[in-house]
Amino acid sequence: MITFTLAIVLMLATPGPGVLSAAGVGAGFGAAAGLRYVAGLCIGQALVYAAVAAGLSAFVLDTPSLRITLMAVSFLYLLYLASRIAFAGAQVAFIRSETPPGLMAGLLLQPINPKAYAVLTALITGFPIYENAYWSEVAIKFVILNLIWVPIHVIWVLFGVSLKRLNLSPNAQRAINISMALSMLIVVGLAAWTLL
Repeated sequence: MITFTLAIVLMLATPGPGVLSAAGVGAGFGAAAGLRYVAGLCIGQALVYAAVAAGLSAFVLDTPSLRITLMAVSFLYLLYLASRIAFAGAQVAFIRSETPPGLMAGLLLQPINPKAYAVLTALITGFPIYENAYWSEVAIKFVILNLIWVPIHVIWVLFGVSLKRLNLSPNAQRAINISMALSMLIVVGLAAWTLL
């Protein structure tokens, strides 16, 4: 279990769309919005975990047309989220985001997040705990995963909030929001490239 726990920490140490968008929502909209968004990410992550455990993700990732569709939908949705984050603090922008991404935005991200499938597949299929009790192992791994996953995402929200509290100039805040949004898109682009 120690190896499994270490693997979770190492896999989550590389930021993906979930943590970057959580920090972006925190920076652009504050702690309450960020925590609502993370609650959605938690629900979405549980859905992806169940799909991976049941073998559905293997079918999707092994079917080229479904995999490409997943990547396209993921990129478009992340582009939408990134634009909301990027222009949250802008004074003049073609998109002015009045309402923060909330629980539903977080929930919708995980099922189309390529990194979520890759990480969860590696965690569920690797690092055996029980040889002949698959569903018990899946349940234990889910608890351990969330004991680490949830606090990490909350820390990223608080990191984003702390950037907002620095009372930076509008240009600096805009630059932070845009850089978080671009980072999110770069990460999903790299994940898509490795899965194609």
